[in-house]
Parts: sequence; C-alpha cells; structure tokens
Amino acid sequence: MCKRALFMVLCSLAGSLVARGATIEQYLWAPFPSELRVAPGGGKVVWLLNERGARNLWAATAPDYKGRRLTAYKEDDGQDVGMIQWTADGRSILYVRGGNLEQIGQANPNPQSLAQLPDQSIWIVSFDGGVLRKLADGHSPAASKDGNVAFIRRGQIWMTNLEGAKANAVVQTRGVSSNLLWSPDGSQLAFVNSRGDHSFIGVYKRGDQSVTYLDASTERDVVPVWSPDGRRIAFLRIPSPTLTGSLTGGRDAPSPWSIRMADASTGVGREVWHADRGAGSVASARHLFWADGDRLIFAWEKTGWQHLYSVAAKGGAATELTPGEFEIEDASLTEDRREILFSSNQSDIDRRHIWRVAVAGGKPAPTLGKLGDGIEWEPQDAGNGTIIYFRSSAKEIGRAAMKAANASPRDLAPDSIPADFPSSEQVVPQQAIFKAADGMTIHGQLFLPKTAGKHAALLFFHGGPTRQMLLGWHYMDAYSDFYGMNQYWANKGYVVLSVNYRGGLGYGLNFREPPNFGSNGASEYADVLAGAKYLAARADVDPKRIGVWGGSYGGYLTAMALARSSDLFAAGVDYAGVHDWSLLIAARGGLSTLDPDKVRERLRIAFDSSPMASVKKWKSPVLLIHGDDDRNVPFNQTVELAKSLREQGTEFEELIFPDDVHDLLVRQHWIVAMKAADAFFDKTLKGRE
Repeated sequence: MCKRALFMVLCSLAGSLVARGATIEQYLWAPFPSELRVAPGGGKVVWLLNERGARNLWAATAPDYKGRRLTAYKEDDGQDVGMIQWTADGRSILYVRGGNLEQIGQANPNPQSLAQLPDQSIWIVSFDGGVLRKLADGHSPAASKDGNVAFIRRGQIWMTNLEGAKANAVVQTRGVSSNLLWSPDGSQLAFVNSRGDHSFIGVYKRGDQSVTYLDASTERDVVPVWSPDGRRIAFLRIPSPTLTGSLTGGRDAPSPWSIRMADASTGVGREVWHADRGAGSVASARHLFWADGDRLIFAWEKTGWQHLYSVAAKGGAATELTPGEFEIEDASLTEDRREILFSSNQSDIDRRHIWRVAVAGGKPAPTLGKLGDGIEWEPQDAGNGTIIYFRSSAKEIGRAAMKAANASPRDLAPDSIPADFPSSEQVVPQQAIFKAADGMTIHGQLFLPKTAGKHAALLFFHGGPTRQMLLGWHYMDAYSDFYGMNQYWANKGYVVLSVNYRGGLGYGLNFREPPNFGSNGASEYADVLAGAKYLAARADVDPKRIGVWGGSYGGYLTAMALARSSDLFAAGVDYAGVHDWSLLIAARGGLSTLDPDKVRERLRIAFDSSPMASVKKWKSPVLLIHGDDDRNVPFNQTVELAKSLREQGTEFEELIFPDDVHDLLVRQHWIVAMKAADAFFDKTLKGRE
C-alpha cells in the first residue's frame, strides 16, 4: 500500500508538471505567414498561411481588412503553395501548388512517399471566393493586362489564358527561363534566360517568331524591370566568377557589378551605373525598382552595410538613401513610386522595423511611428495611406497586420492564432553580447527559465549561414520554428543561448564575410567556443550539462562542437548538417581544370575545417536528423558520419525521413523531429540532474 501510494503521488506530481508546460505542438502548430501581395491599385491583399502543414491563401479588403480564408486545403500533405500573382484587374489570384517552390527546376519531391509523384500546377481563384480552377501544369505564372498567362514548364516558356485554354510552348531556348515580367501594356514579355556560366535578358513579343536578347554579354544579366512607358528595361549585370575566384571568395571583384539599360525593341544597351572596386563590388542583393522621376533604386554595400541608393536612369552618381550602421532587407515602392518602404535593423540591431524614404533622397522615417520592441517585415502600400505588413514580437508568432493613416496598427486575422498558443508561458529573450577569442563581437539571444538554481543549458546555431536570429519570433518559417523550440526549452527549465555567429546577416560586410570562414578554415568555430564559455560562466548553468543543437549550417557547427570539444558539450542534436566540406566541394565539380596541387590543397583545408577531421575525438552522444531527399545538404553527409561514429563506438541515434527534403515539407515530420530532440536532451542532459 505504501509503495502504491507513493507511486500515485509521484504520478500525480509528474502529471501536474507536464500540465504546467505547453506542448511542442502548441508552440509549433500556430500558422506561419508569408508571400504578402497587394492588388494592383491597392485596397485588397492576399497572403499565405501554413496552417499545420495545410498551406492556404488568406485575403482581406479595404476598409476593414478583416482576414478570411480563400482556399480550403486541409491536409498536411507536403505540397508547397506559393508564387502568388494578382491578375491585372485585381479580381483573381494565381498561385502554384505542388513540389518544393524553393528548388524550382528540380524533380518534384514526394515527401509522403506516394506511389505516384505529385504534380506541380498553376491554379486560379476569385478574390471573392468560389471554385478553384487549374490552369496548367507548371510554375512561375505571370498574367498580362489582357488576360494571357505566361508560365514555366521544364525550363521553357508556355502560354495559356485566365480561362485555362490549352497551353502552348511559345519560347523554347537552349537555356532555362525564369523571372517572367510583362510590359505595362501587356504586349511584351521580359525574362531571364540562364545558359550556365552566363545569362541573358530576353524579350518576347506575342506573335513574333524570334526573341530579342538585350545587350548580350559573357556575364550574368538578372532582375529585369520595365520603365513605366514600356520602352526600356533596366537590369543588373553581374560578372561570372572565375573558377579560382569562386573557390577563394573575396569582396574586391576585378570587374564590379553594374546596372544596364536597353531598348526593349532593338536590344541596344548602355551602362547606367557601376559599383566601385572594393567593398560592395560583388553584388549581394537583387533589389531594383524603377521609381518616380525616372530614377532607379538599388541596394549596394559600398559602406560595408547593405543600403539603398538612387540613380537617374540617364546615368550619373548614385545617392545614398539609408546612411548608417544597419542593413536594409525587404523593400517595395509606394503606389505613387515616390517613396520606398523597407525593413531594416536601424536603431535596433537585433530586430526589424519598417521605414520609408523619398526616392530622390531625404531622411528615412519609421513608418509605424515610434520604434517598439516588435519585429516588422515585408511592407506593402495598399493605398489611401494604409501599409500592410507582417509583424511578430517576443511572445507573438508572425501575422499579417495593417497601419492606416492616423490609426493604430492592428492584425488582419487575429482569429487565425490558436487559442492555446502559449503566449503567457514564453519569456522575453535578453540581448547577449560577448567576444570571441580573436576579438570578434558576437550577438545572441538568451532565454532564461523562470525557476531558480543551476540548469542544463543549450547552445543553438541557425542555418544559412546568412541568417540572423532576432529578439522575437522570426520572419522565416524554419527559423520561427527554431525560435519556438528555444522558447519551449526555456519554459521547460533549460538556459538557452542562440548565437549569431560570424557569417550571418545584420552586422555588416566584415561580419558576413570574415577571413578563413567555413570550408576555408572554420574561423566561426571561435564563436562556438565563445558561446560555451559565456554559458559555463553563468551562475545559473551547470557547465557539465551543456548541449548544442542546430540545423543545416547550424548542424555543421553542432557536429564541429561535438567533434572538437566533447569535453565542453555533453550532447547534441545535428539536423541535416555538413560533415565533410571536401566531399561536398568535390561533388559540386569545377575542380578538374585547376592545377592538381591547388586542388589537393583546397580539399585538404576543406577537410580540416570539417567535423570528420576530428571525429575520433567525438565522445558525446548525438541525435542525427535528416530527410533523405535533401537537395541542399546531400544525405551522404550524414551517412558517412554515421559510419564513423558506429565504427568507433560513439553513441548516436538517428531519425531519417524517407523522401522528405531539407526543410521537411510534411509538417508532422518536423513535430516528430522536435519531439525526438526533446526526448534526447531529456535523457542526456535533464536525466543527469
């Protein structure tokens, strides 16, 4: 009886402890928004919500902008939805469903392991609702003013119409076409045509038997933009890297990138502007807008920070629009093309806020008024002084919002957030700033549990590496999930430090492109050690129970931590990490024409910068998670690591998702992965209390 009574008491206590904390599902099932699109002329907006793996379009209209679901997909089937485009009259929306829209041109993934591969199709839905109609198999739709719909199928340009007429191939090239863009009057179609080591801007006029290529060269021409009168096209020209240059990197291009302009009818072009040698000579952003006053707006890193500039279409000196030590990210023109809206970390380096500036120059101003402690991104002008955007905060996942003139901001679809979303259980992460051994300043987000005493701790590393974790829910889907898991673990009693290691965004060019980075020396490992030192020195951390986790590039750094420093890290969760740079570089090719000695030296440095170089010192247990149809990090990176760990008797577990991709298209797979990670840390860290 005594043993049974004690058992019942312990069960009751355990049950109360479980009930006190939110589940992983509660943190990660909340819908994530993306692809905000305002209709031509404003007054209507549509966006995408991933609702427990079912990806749906949502819509709202002026003046109240009350959000409503426009499509009704219900299954977590791993089928991506996106490439949202309005028809010219603003009455209907085109979108693509199927496949992985981040890897267009590759074979469609089959993350549910269906007997038949799913297709990828273009659909149309009325803004007012109604029956969905399939227009064609393909992707990247672009609707003209008179109702024609150009799209891409197998790398070539096809055409149908808004009624779904039989599609015909209209432009067949030996290259791969993309970036379809109709002229203002709908009579001509501009596109990018990639030929491998170079690319052209093409113009197709309906009914013509040939394509006009604009100002053709041996370089890469990208990002076409039409002039308002439809007579000219501006575009970016980016020099093709040499084989040696592509291997060694560098920020001082011998031939800097430029802006060109060409006559759409004749193809004759000229240079409008070119970057200076030195910082910013290598193009790092693809913003290009044709603004009021016949001016072009673009992004440049001349100062070592990603800023917006304005230049007259006729040529001349460029005017910097956004001076200061911060970086711009999303940008869009206002309806009258006189101002540009943009998100940046100006005056708040570990968040994002929305600003506006006149295209001719002037002082940038915060669009939403006084800067708060939230995060805002993807601003769009909806007309009549209304700005539509996405927002989040430390305790609120991303959602669509609006700011009307002389009114307070408000959410468009507050009812889309589940009632059990654990806002009250979350903590507000603290900004952590510390230095690596070589003097590099590192930023991070510190999540502290609400209980006292010494805690197990987790060190987290994002992917990319050109990403930045923020002091709130992230504006990218996978990174929003990572933030949610860090909140979950803090609520569970872990001290969590998310590290923005060198190579990431937000802190300038010198931080993003440090010496000896990645496969050239792994200099960012100094930031791993700095994070471990920061945690170990805290009075609320048990230094013997520090774990490490991350995905993709963060998986690489997790594996590096365990391989090089098992004495510091007690356990790790490595999601789709790179484990041998030399294997990856050799598989990508491009080395055969180089001097054999240089190739050997390059591969030696790459291997020495990899976890596999130190695998024999790897003692701590690890959970390996990977989808075997990963097109970002080849699955054999995990296969080879598992072989070595198995042979030397290092404890490891593995969770493999057949047929799923790098970011796990099936939402339930992500939930399963994070539950496995949670159980693994409970066993290896919490279990050692």
